[in-house]
Amino acid sequence: MRFSEICQHKDVTISFELFPPKTAEGEVKLFERTIPELLKLEPAFLTCTYGAGGSTREKTLDIVSRIVKEVHYEAASHLTCVGASRADLVGYLEQARSNGIDNLVALRGDAPQGDDTFRPHPDGFKYAVELVAFLKQLGGFDIMVAGYPEGHPECPDKHLDWQRCAAKVEAGADAIITQLFYDLNDFYAFEDYLVNKLGVRVPIMPGILPILNLEQIQRFCSICGARLPEQLIQRLASYGDDKQASRKYGVELATEMSAELLRHGVPGIHFYTLNRSDSTTEIIHNLGLLTNKSAS
Repeated sequence: MRFSEICQHKDVTISFELFPPKTAEGEVKLFERTIPELLKLEPAFLTCTYGAGGSTREKTLDIVSRIVKEVHYEAASHLTCVGASRADLVGYLEQARSNGIDNLVALRGDAPQGDDTFRPHPDGFKYAVELVAFLKQLGGFDIMVAGYPEGHPECPDKHLDWQRCAAKVEAGADAIITQLFYDLNDFYAFEDYLVNKLGVRVPIMPGILPILNLEQIQRFCSICGARLPEQLIQRLASYGDDKQASRKYGVELATEMSAELLRHGVPGIHFYTLNRSDSTTEIIHNLGLLTNKSAS
């Protein structure tokens, strides 16, 4: 089922992001434990990322294909411009289509580790909007794109970045999934600008990452350019080395944020699971999003 069809049939669209495990043992755990546990939470679909610099492109395709064909669940593959020519992209899309994949998350992607700046393939694309237009021209897929409530870290003006996000929708994107954030006002400003100033009419789904500990979330935020409110930093620092207390607080915070976003009227929430099911399971139960049958 395509993403646009899923949104029409769901009052609240909940989805989960996975990443390709680095080892065979990790992949076994993903399919035998993590995915079954996450599917009990009734997500509308799953997504799977690339590794840094597009390093797991084929593994991503393999995992998404297995979810679709073996687990019989809707899954979207990430697709980036990193190191990819037009021919590479066409080859990937042909394989995806033959494996029953209908949905893509189209991104520019980050520069490979060790590179200071993103360098497009000579026969590839420099910006995500070009990739979206290319995919739309080829046809056959619904397309999700990234949005940055605080602006992309490489863009000097967040409003310019938001205009570029709207341009991706104009080029053919069917939905926006945001980068993680921890100040709801950042999301509300982003959403208001896109909807009321730029006329964006596709679903805008906030991305939520449940915090595990201070070191982990500081590392993630340094990579994606998200800001950690000082009050949040102090709260996590107060737990010291007590990782269980930090994780519990992460669940509480994600629950509070998600509940407020749902009251606000977002069409759904995309959870960054980090290939874990425990925190996400607690959050979904806290929110009361399961059917009575599943909840029992």
